[in-house]
Amino acid sequence: MGVVRNPILRGFNPDPSILRVGDDYFIATSTFEFHPAVRIHHSTDLVNWTVRGHALDVGFDLRGIPDSGGVWAPSLSHSAGLFWLAYSVVRSMDGDDKDIDNYLMTAASIDGPWSEPVYLGSRGFDFSFFHDPDGTHWVVGVQWDQRPEHPSFGGLVLEQYLPDERRTSGEARVIHQESTLVEGPNLYRIDGWYYLLIAAGGTGWNHAITVARSRQRTGPYERDVRPFVLTSRDAPGLALQKAGHGELVQTPSGEWMLVHLASRPTLHLGERFSTLGRETCLQRVVFDEDGWLRLAQGGHHAAVQVEVDGDFPDRQAVRGFVERFDAPDLDTRRWSTLRAALAPGVADLTARPGWLRLRGGHSPASVFDQSMIVTRVEEHRAMFEATVDAEPTSPREVAGAIAWYDRSGWIWLQLCGDAETGRHARVVSRDGARTTRSAPVPVPDGSVRMRLTLDGPDLRFAVAAVGDDHWTDVPGVHPAWTLSDDHGDRLRFTGLFFGVRADDLDGRGWSADLTDVSLGYDEADSAGED
Repeated sequence: MGVVRNPILRGFNPDPSILRVGDDYFIATSTFEFHPAVRIHHSTDLVNWTVRGHALDVGFDLRGIPDSGGVWAPSLSHSAGLFWLAYSVVRSMDGDDKDIDNYLMTAASIDGPWSEPVYLGSRGFDFSFFHDPDGTHWVVGVQWDQRPEHPSFGGLVLEQYLPDERRTSGEARVIHQESTLVEGPNLYRIDGWYYLLIAAGGTGWNHAITVARSRQRTGPYERDVRPFVLTSRDAPGLALQKAGHGELVQTPSGEWMLVHLASRPTLHLGERFSTLGRETCLQRVVFDEDGWLRLAQGGHHAAVQVEVDGDFPDRQAVRGFVERFDAPDLDTRRWSTLRAALAPGVADLTARPGWLRLRGGHSPASVFDQSMIVTRVEEHRAMFEATVDAEPTSPREVAGAIAWYDRSGWIWLQLCGDAETGRHARVVSRDGARTTRSAPVPVPDGSVRMRLTLDGPDLRFAVAAVGDDHWTDVPGVHPAWTLSDDHGDRLRFTGLFFGVRADDLDGRGWSADLTDVSLGYDEADSAGED
């Protein structure tokens, strides 16, 4: 037997959609407002995963999209020799209103090129494809009702897709309805049954996976007598919380596996905060004597270690990276930007070899042109460092290393300059509508080394001269726990990133140079919890 150690995709990697083609497994995850979009992961053993690339990259633009909008719940499938990718773009989500467009792309290879998107309508979200053995193709998803006097959840709907005409039929049918929102539906045909795998309870602490089944594709669907196949809602002490939103895949040996999202919270004053975001996990499942889906280990709680058939190697340790910007292009498997790619004139890797020259952009409040690159944080104990070379001449020119959640949640170690204090460093943070600044810390001339240290719910900051082992702490312990879905009353669906950024609020072409960016983890922390 081999052992899968969860999470298999650590850090912000939610809403997993899994697919096996031959000996290759692929998982697509949601990216929301981050670019490039639809992250594709690859494995041949279910244990060791790498980022293969992204499906929505060159030319894809989400500028103007709200925080936690953008690309939701991609769905991977394979039929007629093609990879199929369905995804939703959430353009607004104000109150009862949601403006959501759904699309399909296909490709002969998981690496593309992908076809031009086919518009699937704007009925709702979490669209997935079901390729019936009878040769027909179907879209199943959530129907949204914007009328304030009606429940927002309008049911799970099924609609035929006509590939020769590159369109849906226009005739959607409600196949399953519940009194509260259920989402993330996926349809399977197994042993004469149509199984509907459903995410329930929202994507927070009450998240879960349930099942309904029918002998007919259009129903009626009978709900499993057990309320949940998978949940952690009744066990707040489990290492893997928020377990839900899953998909099934069958191994070559015939085993069934369930991929799902979950979170590993950290504690602050006894409260749970999932700073790393929603991650991807894997469980072994079986069908019981009555044909219902069950966790192979019994019960309904997600396990950190899962035994599966096969001679699998141990999970590779999380080792972090050092980035010296010596490649001709940014590695988008590591680095993300907000809403769109940075233009060549904004992110310049040629002006100073071995450095990234970042021309300052909009403020952190912008939904358009921020100059920032960020990378996912995968463990609760981490250290991020960067060397910054810049000469800010006014308070409207700033650069440095940042801990980022969204436009309303960030903590930034800035290299600043003004007439009163001269060139200095300080920590500036945003929490909802409130912005705070620490006292200034003098910095030496020349390049400055910056350090962010994550210790569970807390962040600490320090600066040093290049070549000097003496670090100067920027006073204060800062609340990393505010950079999570669980802080505040806003809809938030992403996770913690570390990165570097530059702002030029006067738009005069000011820039900062950056190099020797590194991210490392506590090895004990990265080994996972039992």
